[in-house]
Amino acid sequence: MSNIVVVDDEQRMLELIEIFLYPHDITCKTFTNGKEALRYLRANEVDAVLLDVMMPGLNGFEICQAIRQFSRVPIIMLTAKSEKQDVIEGLNIGADDYITKPFDEDELVARLQALLRRTQPAERQVIQYQDFVLNMETFTLQYQTTIIPMTVKEFALMKAFLSRPNKAYSREELLYYGWEDETNTDYRTVDSHIRNLRDKLRKKGLPMDDYLLTVWGIGYRWQ
Repeated sequence: MSNIVVVDDEQRMLELIEIFLYPHDITCKTFTNGKEALRYLRANEVDAVLLDVMMPGLNGFEICQAIRQFSRVPIIMLTAKSEKQDVIEGLNIGADDYITKPFDEDELVARLQALLRRTQPAERQVIQYQDFVLNMETFTLQYQTTIIPMTVKEFALMKAFLSRPNKAYSREELLYYGWEDETNTDYRTVDSHIRNLRDKLRKKGLPMDDYLLTVWGIGYRWQ
C-alpha cells in the first residue's frame, strides 16, 4: 500500500483522484490548502505528492519549492495549462513529472505507479540511532541490551524522534504522528504521552534527561 498526498483546491477533483487510486492500493491524504499540506509533509513520510498548479494563496510552484527545502518526495504537478513554459518551470523547481487536466484515469495511475517504482526504496524494518534500535515488525525499542515493548502511541512518537534526531517537533507535528485521525485530540494529550514515555523508559534504566528534551515554547526533541 502506497500513501500519497494530493493538493487541489477543488474538492470534487480530490474525491475523483481518491476513487481512481484506491483500487490500485494507493491511499490519499487530501488538502485544499497548501499551508496545511506543507505542515503535514514536514511531520509525515509519504510516497509521493500530486500537486495542482493553480491554487489560491500559495500556488503549486511555490508549494513545490517549499517541499524541496526539506524533502525529496516524488512530486507530480497537475496543471490545466499545457504551455511548454509551465511544464519547464515545474520540472526546474523540483517536480518529477506532470499531468495536464483534464487527464485520463489510466494515465494518472500509470504515471504515478511508474514514479513509485523508480523512487520507492525497500521499507526499513528498523530505525537505528546511537544505542537505540526501533523495530517496525516487533513494535519494540531496544537500548543496548534492553528490549522495551511499545504501545502504538509510544511507538509513533519514538519513530518521529529517531527518524529525525535533533529536530524540534511542535506538539502539532507530533499530533500528526500519533493522532492523525483523532481530530478532537488536543496538545495536552501529547504532553501526557511524553511524560508517560519518559517515565517508562527511565524505569528501564535509560538516561532520559540526556535524550528526550523539552524545547520551551515549541515542543520536544530527541538528541
